[in-house]
Amino acid sequence: MNEIIRNTQSSVTHTSLDPQDWSEFRALAHRMLDETIDGIANVRARPVWQPIPDGVRAAFNADVPREANDLADVYRDFSEHVAPYATGNVHPGFMGWVHGGGTAVGMVAEMLAAGLNANLGGRDHMPIEVERQVVDWMRRLFAFPESASGIFVTGTSMANLMAVLVARTSALGTLARQYGIGNDGALLTAYTSRAAHGCVSRAMDIAGLGSDALRKIGVDTDHRMDVAALRAQIAIDREVGFRPFLVVASAGTVDIGAVDDLKAIAELCREEGIWFHVDGAFGALAILSPELAPLLGGIELADSIALDFHKWGQVPYDAGFLLVRDGEQHRQAFTQPAAYLRREARGLAAGAIWPCDLGPDLSRGFRALKTWFTLKTFGTNRLGAVIARSCALAKYLETRVLAEPRLELLAPVNLNIVCFRYRAADEVNREIVADIQESGIAAPSSTTLDGRFAIRAAIVNHRTDESDIDALVAAVLEFGGRRSRDAVIEVDAPPLAAH
Repeated sequence: MNEIIRNTQSSVTHTSLDPQDWSEFRALAHRMLDETIDGIANVRARPVWQPIPDGVRAAFNADVPREANDLADVYRDFSEHVAPYATGNVHPGFMGWVHGGGTAVGMVAEMLAAGLNANLGGRDHMPIEVERQVVDWMRRLFAFPESASGIFVTGTSMANLMAVLVARTSALGTLARQYGIGNDGALLTAYTSRAAHGCVSRAMDIAGLGSDALRKIGVDTDHRMDVAALRAQIAIDREVGFRPFLVVASAGTVDIGAVDDLKAIAELCREEGIWFHVDGAFGALAILSPELAPLLGGIELADSIALDFHKWGQVPYDAGFLLVRDGEQHRQAFTQPAAYLRREARGLAAGAIWPCDLGPDLSRGFRALKTWFTLKTFGTNRLGAVIARSCALAKYLETRVLAEPRLELLAPVNLNIVCFRYRAADEVNREIVADIQESGIAAPSSTTLDGRFAIRAAIVNHRTDESDIDALVAAVLEFGGRRSRDAVIEVDAPPLAAH
């Protein structure tokens, strides 16, 4: 027996994963940090995005690493095979989708959070207080009551799902969490616009209510939800026995950045006794800009708001957020007592409401720290100015498009998103987008508006300026000209001789 104990002790003597040589590790870590900072500081020197070579992709088909590798070698793999082929949203020429550019401040905050390795599911420690402070700041910005609650999540897709669950519990009562939604739940109907993000429909699916229970209301010429049509649909559903319980308005639609008439929708929801949720993935943070905040009139009346700090807030991914007016209703939708989560009067297990009472996650990273650092370092005034600047750049792109006969504007420019096209067939415009992305000059995305393919430029990165807009326009014209000439040659080419 003693021999077994001695052998066991011998085999576990050196199990720590800490470096054996801290000085060597420190030197390499400093090099990693310096080279990462250099990459951000000199971001314009590299392509926005570049295709992944077949050889690089194939290298990631290797088997599970059984033996240890030197950290320097692993870092070399990252530097050569990962970093050069990232999404590219750090680059000022990235205008695809709505991705924030991040900041060096947020990067080092993320490093500090990793060093603490705190689990923000609960317990009594200062990282929880940091998150609570950010929640309080958001409550104040959106004029919510002191009883409001909030929580960090991965992104607005998750925040929207959680809002649906809170609204569902509010409508059906907490017993539905135990016994299921039953017949009453089968009658619940929700409403959003046809321009809303697809995650709203997915949230209804995941919540067990079914995507068909989501009524998609038409939009007006500005792509805002038609409030009269919303009112009519709610009346129709009530007439046939359905139970309207939720309206999801958009503060910055995914396609063109339209903001629904939040005040009118809030008033309608109040009249009808319906939960009013705002999907403000990027648009809600316009509240930081005095010149843009009036566009959000009525958001302060919402029952819940979803937003992403990693978009207009420039916080590194990921940092989504849900704010709920009635903190008790929020808690009732998720809290679940368990012996291993018992709250004590003192010690590490002290504290009243833990974050795990407000969402599905028991294990949660310290997302709040990079957001806290960003807000404290830059302040809301400067962040608001960055947001306003991105909208001004969108207006600059709009003037460039309107002044160029070869280009066509496809939708009103509400905030920071411009949808336009080269005056040619859809297939030509589709190729233009891919050509520009592969060139590394810029990275626009695309969408379809009224059945027409659109080049979509979402200006979110705080590094973007007029020169990046000019480069995008020049690239569209250059590749559009090439593709149009190729299309003409292809059409005019004589048919191949039959064999």
